[in-house]
Amino acid sequence: MNQELRNRMQELGIDIHRTEHILKALNDGAYNNVQPVVVKEIPELDGNEVVSTSGRLTLRMAEQELTKHWSEIAPEIDPVASARRDGDELEFSHEALKRLGTALYPRTAFGVLNGGSATSYADEKKNRGLSEHLYELLAPVFEPMADRCRGKAKGLTPAFVQPDGTEGPTFLELKMRGLLIRAMEHQIRQPVEPPSEPLEPFFQMTSVHNDAEIAAAYKSFKNSPLLEKLIRETGIDITAAATGVQPMLAALTHTEDGTPRRVFESAHGRPNEPLGLPGGHGQNFSVLADIYRELRADGKRLAYLSNVDNLGATVDPATIAYTALTGRQAAFDFSFRTSVDVKGGILVRDDRGRLNCADIGPAVSPDEVARAEAEGKAILFNCATGLFNLNYLAHNIDSIVDNLPMRISDQDKDAGRYAQAEQVTWEVLGLLDRPLVFGVDKYRRFLAAKLLLETLMTSGISLDHPDYPRSADPSKDLLGTAQKLNAGLHWNLEHSYGMKRSGDRWVPKSIDELQSDIANQIESEEDLS
Repeated sequence: MNQELRNRMQELGIDIHRTEHILKALNDGAYNNVQPVVVKEIPELDGNEVVSTSGRLTLRMAEQELTKHWSEIAPEIDPVASARRDGDELEFSHEALKRLGTALYPRTAFGVLNGGSATSYADEKKNRGLSEHLYELLAPVFEPMADRCRGKAKGLTPAFVQPDGTEGPTFLELKMRGLLIRAMEHQIRQPVEPPSEPLEPFFQMTSVHNDAEIAAAYKSFKNSPLLEKLIRETGIDITAAATGVQPMLAALTHTEDGTPRRVFESAHGRPNEPLGLPGGHGQNFSVLADIYRELRADGKRLAYLSNVDNLGATVDPATIAYTALTGRQAAFDFSFRTSVDVKGGILVRDDRGRLNCADIGPAVSPDEVARAEAEGKAILFNCATGLFNLNYLAHNIDSIVDNLPMRISDQDKDAGRYAQAEQVTWEVLGLLDRPLVFGVDKYRRFLAAKLLLETLMTSGISLDHPDYPRSADPSKDLLGTAQKLNAGLHWNLEHSYGMKRSGDRWVPKSIDELQSDIANQIESEEDLS
């Protein structure tokens, strides 16, 4: 690799050392056995490895098993006091799990994967691919909003469109507001000084291309109507994020260009011009490795990780407690696939008998997914939300970085013919001995926005229009899906993000209103108990 090429790679924010490491491993044959996940079967809800959270989540387990796991999580909390004893077993009601999970907030951190810009998100061709009919119907709203989104960090674009047609707050503002509300709830429930602040610090992975933009936005967030008063009330500056910056990887030469493989150095036909590409969200395990270790050293024992664009990825105290009590290495949210779930992974059991996440495209073909659905199998779709046991993660991070599948895919695009190296975060599931999968309500827990058209569907734009695409087939009924997504948005805005409807706008509830909501929730739990 000549010096001119190396200099250009540095200018583009490409991690030269990591690229060379991947290139050497590729040429040494280290990735020869990295094949698409072989789907042995589509797993079903079994109450053990795959647990439904619909209705009231409960847990029954032997006290001896609980004791084995709990001492490393929060020895200052007695979980047995929250349970009903039945012989040698303990029964935890839904309310008991929620109370115990809330008590674990000081032991829990929450992080997001910021991803790249919203250019692909707002791309006209990609959005038309979801539904040409729906695109044409929503074009008057889509096109001006798309112009404002392109090139911006995805998390800094509007998370929804207000009922009056104006743009709502950003994804990141809502995420931070939700965390502060949950922290305030903990402070009300547990007025004694905690060992560390609840759900703090907020941590994140940015990229070399959006880190400065996001950092600048956080300075303005301190005065956000959604955050300012909550920051003051809780004493937590949620905008002081612990950050890992993801570098780019260099594109590699195409398979048909032969071996040994090299750095692709003729992007757009120019000599000594490399192409910087994201290495996939699976790089978080290397980019955030020091943060994971620091969180554990600071007393955190559990860490959420989710994509920034999923408004349903919120703190769930019942599943926090369930994960901690059962001593699982990590827990993941999966929901039943719908017509808009076209990019991401599905839950499978692979040829080793392990639960795994097969990413549609890089790991499992769309045709294979379609065949399984045609056979009547329910597909559990990855919500890109994980809850990791930090004792496990901190001790095994290097092994995860080395063993998470590296997928090399050939591309033929405007920049030329090249290969891209990517790792998918959620394929970590296949590396775990004791994972847990929660089967969740998509419309509460997975309001994803891979395309701007999805955001407009979730926002309820033109739902009453007679030309909104509909079908008797639920998997193709965009109107029915949009109605459910919109109902899920309303639920989350009110219950997760402390918003209320005022005329044709969602506005933040006051501190007094939030405290009243928390008091009512506590009273309701006591009545149920």
